[in-house]
Amino acid sequence: MRILFTGGGSGGHVFPIIATIRELKRIAEEERILDLELFYMGPQDFGQEQLAAEEVIIVPIMSGKMRRYASFQNVTDFFRTIGGVFQAIWNVFLITPDVVFSKGGYGAFPAVVAAAVLHIPLIIHESDAVPGRVNKFAGRFAKRIGIAFPGAAPFFSEKKVALVGIPIRKRILGGNRDIARENLAILSDLPVIGIIGGSQGAARLNDAALGILKELTERYEIIHQTGEKNFQDVMQEASVILEFGHKERYHAFGFLDEPGLRDFYVVSDLIISRGSSSLFEIAAWGKPSILIPIRNSAQDHQRKNAYEYAAAGACIVIEEPNLSPHVLFAEIKKVLDNPELLQKMRAAAQKFSRIDAAELIAREILKMGLHQK
Repeated sequence: MRILFTGGGSGGHVFPIIATIRELKRIAEEERILDLELFYMGPQDFGQEQLAAEEVIIVPIMSGKMRRYASFQNVTDFFRTIGGVFQAIWNVFLITPDVVFSKGGYGAFPAVVAAAVLHIPLIIHESDAVPGRVNKFAGRFAKRIGIAFPGAAPFFSEKKVALVGIPIRKRILGGNRDIARENLAILSDLPVIGIIGGSQGAARLNDAALGILKELTERYEIIHQTGEKNFQDVMQEASVILEFGHKERYHAFGFLDEPGLRDFYVVSDLIISRGSSSLFEIAAWGKPSILIPIRNSAQDHQRKNAYEYAAAGACIVIEEPNLSPHVLFAEIKKVLDNPELLQKMRAAAQKFSRIDAAELIAREILKMGLHQK
């Protein structure tokens, strides 16, 4: 059985694919499906190494973004996308997959078109409350559609849709708190705040945290994933801010691998993040959170994701235009100084979580692939 995966170029697309691939392998082994071959088609950007480590055959193709504002890059990217479509049709013809699974994003468009042209069964997954343009297009041809938020359902055919959550990597769950604290060099008994802006960091989030870093480290331990491209700048500024402060309570990382991310979640008492797909990781851990969605995300999806999650009682939302260091500090204190609120947010997060999403999707992919045999 051959399965082709495709998606855009960010951790929000690649990590759920990796979670699904691992479940596919596990189920295939249990059910004696011995001929499983896995492929990934997309632009050569984020996630190639991680996918290759899962024994996935990488099929690089061109692809381009269509921006919502005037830019000459829209012209060049249009031709890149057209070129990518022809590349995808040829490669899909050669691979002849039994199923194509798309996570959406600009990088998925060529493979989705190829699946439609060649009549390959297509399954898609939408992570956001408002679907992106590629998934709206793909929904016309998809046999099955998994969604993370109920708000996405009206955009697709009711007969195709299932609410499944977002696939998360099970290797970031579990762990031991004492060992994690030792790994992260957390020596005090103070509450721990985890700050994470997605796989590539978030500059606005970093700036807000640095603006109150001295005050934060007087009351809390801080674990901060800055994004690799921001790491050196953040560390230089933090060293100046904490020259006469509690340097030992600030723990910064450019990027956290799976063991590091597991340690991050297990020790954190409060998470500060965006309203992206990491929201379901936070929920799986049952962690209270403060979400600061990107103001100009496509279809305003981060903001709508965050407010759907907040409606469940699991988080507090700070709109990006309202974000300032002192607003953030006030909200942190509001949560951590209120044990009753903390417990309510933990319970709401756990209720919202769907840790079986990867298994549900993997079983649907295998079911459709076996049907094609």
